Amino acid sequence: MTQAEAQKRHAQLAEELRRHDHAYHVEAKPLISDREYDRLYHELLDLEKAYPELATPDSPSRRVSGEPLKEFRQVRHLLPMLSLDNTYSQDEVRDFVKRVQKLLPGETLDWAVEPKVDGVAMSLRYENGQLSIGATRGDGTTGDDITANLKTIRSVPMRLRKIGKAEKKAAKSGQSSLFEESQHGIPPLLEVRGEVYLTKTGFQKLNAERAAAGEETFANPRNAAAGSLKQLDPRIVAKRPLDVVVYGLGKVESGGDYPATHTEVLEWLRTLGYKTPEKIWHCHSLEELIDAINDLDKIRHQFPYETDGAVIKLNSFEQRERAGFTSKAPRWAIAYKYAPEQAQTKLNNILIQVGRTGALTPVADLEPVFLAGSTIGRATLHNEDEIKRKDIRIGDTVIIEKAGEVIPAVVGVVAAKRPHDAQPFDFAKHIHNKCPICGGPISRDPKYVVWRCENLQCPAQATRRVEFFTMRGALDIESVGGIVADKLVERGLVREPLDLFLLKVEQLATLNLGTDDAPRIFGEKNATKAIHAIERAKTFPLSRWLFGLAIPDVGKTTARDLAVFHDTIEDVAQSPLLKGVLDYHEKTSQLSAVRKEDPARHEKLKHEIGEISARLIDSKFAAPSKSKAEKESGIITKVGPVVARSILDFFAGANGKRIVHRMKELGIQPASEKVSAHKAAAAAELPFAGKTFVLTGTLPGMTREEAAAKIEALGGKVTGSVSGNTDFVLAGEEAGSKLDKAQKLGVKIIGEKEFLEMCG
Repeated sequence: MTQAEAQKRHAQLAEELRRHDHAYHVEAKPLISDREYDRLYHELLDLEKAYPELATPDSPSRRVSGEPLKEFRQVRHLLPMLSLDNTYSQDEVRDFVKRVQKLLPGETLDWAVEPKVDGVAMSLRYENGQLSIGATRGDGTTGDDITANLKTIRSVPMRLRKIGKAEKKAAKSGQSSLFEESQHGIPPLLEVRGEVYLTKTGFQKLNAERAAAGEETFANPRNAAAGSLKQLDPRIVAKRPLDVVVYGLGKVESGGDYPATHTEVLEWLRTLGYKTPEKIWHCHSLEELIDAINDLDKIRHQFPYETDGAVIKLNSFEQRERAGFTSKAPRWAIAYKYAPEQAQTKLNNILIQVGRTGALTPVADLEPVFLAGSTIGRATLHNEDEIKRKDIRIGDTVIIEKAGEVIPAVVGVVAAKRPHDAQPFDFAKHIHNKCPICGGPISRDPKYVVWRCENLQCPAQATRRVEFFTMRGALDIESVGGIVADKLVERGLVREPLDLFLLKVEQLATLNLGTDDAPRIFGEKNATKAIHAIERAKTFPLSRWLFGLAIPDVGKTTARDLAVFHDTIEDVAQSPLLKGVLDYHEKTSQLSAVRKEDPARHEKLKHEIGEISARLIDSKFAAPSKSKAEKESGIITKVGPVVARSILDFFAGANGKRIVHRMKELGIQPASEKVSAHKAAAAAELPFAGKTFVLTGTLPGMTREEAAAKIEALGGKVTGSVSGNTDFVLAGEEAGSKLDKAQKLGVKIIGEKEFLEMCG
């Protein structure tokens, strides 16, 4: 194939792939199978590999690429991104319409009403039909350049679609209000405005994954979307289920005319390839406008995204121009905010749940009530102080709210409906000053607004700790999680996670997961599988053990950081590096206090701080601070003083010492991940050095754990999710969504045979 032929074929493939992306991600109407799409995509990748100059910035292969940014640069909007004034009552909507009518006396007004998506505002700028800049709202004049992050969202067109023959034909035949291409084609410069959001299902899945990884969950989809767009690495953003809806224009430089009304603009934008609001109401009177607001409220819960209101806009751009703006908002538009979803129901009881750290959490046991699409029987009460502040009492009629939060909350009490004998809630008295599960002593944590069970052998804590210990992100013994963990604790076979290593096949095989009346036996096959998984866990990497032990303040990232610098659990327990972090921060905090009072002490502290800094930097556990705000030459350590103190206190306590001792007794020897200079140099020469693998499905000749061990032994890394940064997906039988994603991203997929050949 000549270069000219390759260029022509590449252009054909790129255009076809853009068309299929639009059909799949915007219209939700795929035109071809995933297999056929992948064939086209891989053909495009092969051409770009042979002719690198074909890999232009708008190529379908460039959705996720490039190194992480150090910071976002600022970009100025061509026209300001103004916010909207809010209103919370329909009377205020009527007043708004009257105000606009006074600005345009005697004129006929018509309106557009659309859902107010609860997301993050953004602007997209296109030059000659190609995406050039994507930015946040910022202060309305200047925002952050998040182009790389927005490119990862498949519903954001990187190149605008030309209006095709079918659309033109429909317009001419009167079947569509689309305009002729010559009149409303692709402008040389186009700035569009819209909202980035997380779908409801995507949000639930993301939070479940974060919870399983021991990470903090997002409060609502909007927070999740905002947090995603703040990521400096677009490869991380690509893993988030983000989407976008476009609802307006910024600056437009057109060779001719463009639509004169908002409803026509939305239709025009759809033809260019954008996803526009789910439903639009075109209203010709105040009565129609109020009806539209009410209609939207009835159906908005069916939309894939969260909505918190209706946006009301004058339809005519010419009338908008004459209505004008205030310094902050247009006079011709307003956001009507729906009241948060609420319902009244009876509080039958206050239940106290026990978490894996012993925290006692109050939960409202409610008379079931239908709210925001689901029946609610439980709601969070947060903590004792919140109950006192709201004066919530058992027997009260309470108001519950579900406004984008994952768990409904009790927000208030209907005092007029309070029973005469309802008593103020006393947290400790309610549970007779003891843990509701084990009857052990309880105490209020002086640092936090929480009561805790002090009994480390509490069955509720034991069950939660066993579940955490066995989950995939920790020691991956999932066959003894959930109901199995519950029954193991209930039957007295396990009191803490390390007891799992004393279990025998026959004990597990006869375990009754049901009741005495309706028994459900675990079985020998399941028991054998579980014991094998438990045995394998004995030599799992140190980082997974540090995470699985549920050490306070130690998540997955901290666990990995610790494992790189320590060989064993004992090394972490007595870590001079962690002690050095505490020493450094303690001495630094004393420095300014003695500067004037004791100059000699000040100089001595500076010298000691310098020595500690040098040791930590030399070990690579710290790096010099680049902060201009630092008056002294500071350092940034891998973990901060709070985390360092938490880890050392854990292992210095009786429970931590017992864990270390028991691990040695049980023959548990976590695999070292410590990287020395010699190991680092040797690792760089290994066959899989720098390569990232993802495993999916069942392999015929080995377990996934064995495959992962081979990869890591040969210098590679195994991760749990597919991204643009993945080099290989090792797929077996019954591979799931990871395989689908790998195909869409063009990641190389290999089977066990090819994998073993690569291993040599």
